[in-house]
Amino acid sequence: MTQNVDRETVVSRLLGTDDILILCHKNPDGDTIGSSAALCKALQHLGKTAAVLCSDPIPAMYDYMQITVYDGSFTPAFVVAVDVAGIQLFGDHNNIQDYAEHVDLCIDHHGSNSGYAYETLVDSAAWAPRGPPPAELLTELIPQMGVELTPEIAACLYTGVATDTGCFRFTNTTANTHLAAAKLIEAGADVEKLNERLFECRSHARIQAEKMALESLEFYYEDRCALICLTWDQIQAAGVAGAELEDLTSIPRSIEGVEVGLTLRQQKDGSYKISVRTGHDTNACNIARRLGGGGHPRAAGCEISGNLDNAKHAILEEVKKELDRAEAEKNSLEQ
Repeated sequence: MTQNVDRETVVSRLLGTDDILILCHKNPDGDTIGSSAALCKALQHLGKTAAVLCSDPIPAMYDYMQITVYDGSFTPAFVVAVDVAGIQLFGDHNNIQDYAEHVDLCIDHHGSNSGYAYETLVDSAAWAPRGPPPAELLTELIPQMGVELTPEIAACLYTGVATDTGCFRFTNTTANTHLAAAKLIEAGADVEKLNERLFECRSHARIQAEKMALESLEFYYEDRCALICLTWDQIQAAGVAGAELEDLTSIPRSIEGVEVGLTLRQQKDGSYKISVRTGHDTNACNIARRLGGGGHPRAAGCEISGNLDNAKHAILEEVKKELDRAEAEKNSLEQ
């Protein structure tokens, strides 16, 4: 059972240790990578040995962060996980499970965090569909560690804040989010170049993948649910990196009248990674949690083994349950 700790304790733990390994979640996105890279750079600024480890390769689109990737050159004495809600999200490549089962500290924002670490700081907001990004929290914690927000650290943190909030469009965007972004701009984050790279630049491979995904578009439950899918063969044929596919998850939910958007991406082992995005009346985390996943009320995910028909059947059953629950709740309020 984990012990929940406050920010002051987290700062104390980080200042009081050395030889620190920072773990990201598999299929890394801008939040887990940006937060981990920023924390690593801050610890190195203090003269500590630190490195980042991820089960999957860090996508080339984030190469501007110049991340110190763990190469086995030191024996970790303290393990930190950033933006990882459950142990199953670490993956199983690069010997990451050797460390995932002994995480000393987890810094996260998922209300569904399973409490796998010895100590946990979950900066979730009960009043918001998504908690503030870990990068937003680290914008405050790193200066509390006595480290200046350099342009390099600011670029990493801005990446985390901007990507997790959908470039400040999602409901976890608060006044404090904009204040954090302002601090990072003042610290030297080049937001014009970063936003172009993160949100405007699309490779030919990414466009091909989107075309194939749209060709798979299906509607269910009187068009309240939309689903797109990419098989592993299609992903390989397009030659697109996993990180470039992350924003595909917003496409089904962006269709008028759709309350639940589903994106199914087949993994190399044949399983399906399912991303769930919902509107205000339904809870994505409810849908994903019943299939062993988790996340936020508006954005969640899970993985399902088996063929595509099985994966569709399983996730659509849970979507129907959630749509029915939301409808019943709406009717009871109207009576």
